[in-house]
Amino acid sequence: MGRVLSGAEILLECLIQEGVKYIFGYPGGAILPTYDALSKYPQLHHVLVRHEQNAAHMADGFARATGRVGVAMATSGPGATNLVTGIATAMMDSSPIVCITGQVPRSVIGTDAFQEVDVTGVTLPITKHNYLVMDIHDLADAIREAFYIAKSGRPGPVLVDVPKDVQNEKIEWEYPTAPVVLPGYRPPAMASEASVAAALELINNAKKPLILAGHGLMMSGATGEVRELAEKAQIPVTLTLLGKGAMPEGHPLTIGMMGMHGVAASNLAIQEADVLIALGMRFDDRVTGNIKTYSPNSKKIHIDIDPSELNKNIQVDVGIAGDLKAVLAQLLPGVQSTAHSEWLNRIRDWQEDADEREILRRDTGERLLGAQVVNDIWKFTGGNALVTTDVGQHQMLEAQYYPHIRPSTMITSGGLGTMGFGMPSAIGAKLGRPDEEVWAIVGDGGFQMTIQELATAMQEHVNINIAILNNGFLGMVRQWQELFHERRYNETHMFSPDFVKVAEAYGIPAMRVTRREQVEEAIAFARSHEGPTLIEFVVEKEDMVYPMVPAGADLDAMIRRPKPGEE
Repeated sequence: MGRVLSGAEILLECLIQEGVKYIFGYPGGAILPTYDALSKYPQLHHVLVRHEQNAAHMADGFARATGRVGVAMATSGPGATNLVTGIATAMMDSSPIVCITGQVPRSVIGTDAFQEVDVTGVTLPITKHNYLVMDIHDLADAIREAFYIAKSGRPGPVLVDVPKDVQNEKIEWEYPTAPVVLPGYRPPAMASEASVAAALELINNAKKPLILAGHGLMMSGATGEVRELAEKAQIPVTLTLLGKGAMPEGHPLTIGMMGMHGVAASNLAIQEADVLIALGMRFDDRVTGNIKTYSPNSKKIHIDIDPSELNKNIQVDVGIAGDLKAVLAQLLPGVQSTAHSEWLNRIRDWQEDADEREILRRDTGERLLGAQVVNDIWKFTGGNALVTTDVGQHQMLEAQYYPHIRPSTMITSGGLGTMGFGMPSAIGAKLGRPDEEVWAIVGDGGFQMTIQELATAMQEHVNINIAILNNGFLGMVRQWQELFHERRYNETHMFSPDFVKVAEAYGIPAMRVTRREQVEEAIAFARSHEGPTLIEFVVEKEDMVYPMVPAGADLDAMIRRPKPGEE
């Protein structure tokens, strides 16, 4: 015999069975029965956010840091719609989160009741799947399936919308023990013998092979396999933005990030390669540049868990839909040990010629450059921190000047490019990995989009360090205005508050840095405090992020940083 439980209690029981510890959310009328039931479940820790978008970002940061499903919760109407940006962010970057929303009672659905929104309709294009639970007997199955879908195959967000009266209704219930089986949903795992043979023929006969390492490698737990492949066949590796950490950036075979703001050697290598091995990446436009001229002379192998990504943007010679860890295990025994010395030497020549890190050695006088700040954070944290970012120049500077040696230690919004992602995702990441040193590197623009979560950080006493690179502009937009709009800086100059005083108003220790010699002291200050800290780095206003491939240009048509004296 089962126990008599309400829908709200059934929902929370299911979360516990799924191993959930943290719920990031904000209460309201239509979800109130579930919040009322929370008091019966002390094993669930609710994190009260200050805006529902950030509940989704925190759940997303938790998911990316841990590989487990993050959970966000909100009420109906504006509570649910406020989740949308966070859900879309998770969808674009394949992050497993489950969002639970309250809905108006079933009897008034469709009447434009107070705070009624068709949230399943709103989120249909930006979720992997979603549910409207109209029968309490279906609630447990919906929650269990939501978690299964979110974390299986190509991960992604799932939303479960639960009317208020379903939460209040009571039934006799016991937890279902049968495994989740969804007819027609079978994520691919292994590759066929024919596709393995075709891929091996290209790899073993390549003269200029190149591995393109993406986010999927970390989600499949295949970072060890890609390193084995690279080392066995001496194949250089270039990384997508979200693939940073898939191969240690200090490894001699790792070139660096590819794409619009990637290192020159990576982009040149892509254009000259004769075989590309694309692993868990989707040939995003920021990676490819002009697809008509992308890697024109190469044969292309693409391995991804999502069959829809194969031949979507770039036509490939061998496309394999499967789990990367499983497929690489199939490939590795047949990969031949090869030197590729000439090819590797050519890439090293490109690296030496570019000298993109020369800016770190410049004597900038009174100016403080964002690149120097990011590299100093890397230096004084030993390169071991988990770093989250907002979106813009500081994001690209982190990608360029904070080399990552471990998987899942750079968390950023890649596909959607969501400003304000940095601080809330850092809170989620820190709660998921409490032993990690966590830094949120943010811009003055993006930080002000989610600045209210300073209250959440302080209320939860989350030990995160917030580094604001304050250049007084929407920096990346201003950069485009400088390059392509004759320096017409329309609506990109930012007025900002005194960030130090704002932090102190929340009870958060804070410092301001204006000179390079202050940076080490400030980083030490942040690291010495328990709980959140904030450092404002006042950096050069009109600095640029180089290299840069203009949108739609050939990948090797990079705008380079001027040499000293050429500015």
